[in-house]
Amino acid sequence: MPQTLSLNLVHIIFSTKGRSPMIRDEIAANLHAYLAATARKLGCECFRVGGVADHVHLAVRLAPTKTSADVVSEVKTASSKWMKTQGVADFAWQRGYGVFSVSPADLDALTRYIDTQRTHHAKRSFQDEMRAFFEKYHVSFDERYVWD
Repeated sequence: MPQTLSLNLVHIIFSTKGRSPMIRDEIAANLHAYLAATARKLGCECFRVGGVADHVHLAVRLAPTKTSADVVSEVKTASSKWMKTQGVADFAWQRGYGVFSVSPADLDALTRYIDTQRTHHAKRSFQDEMRAFFEKYHVSFDERYVWD
């Protein structure tokens, strides 16, 4: 085949270091736009970014030449530097992340889910949210290591 064609949709989730509530309301929309723009600069299609004060969700179609690890690393590094330019001097993302494959048929549901993060987290903690994703996607994890 003379060209590379792919459709790899992923749901990416990562949190602030120690899950500190460092994403203030007045900067959240700009951070989300910056995260989306950074993903697009990597050749990815970013359908949605959202979150709350201590974590973000991205709905992304990976570029054929990028791995999810590449995208997460570059997006986290660039946005961490950007947050510091916005006056959040001690900003950092937590080391790890979650990335889950998504069926094209589920993309609308995922974008709605990302859009309703504030409502969702009024009822469910980040840890409970991640446990539900781990269960849904059959990801084994050890509580001793996943939250630090």
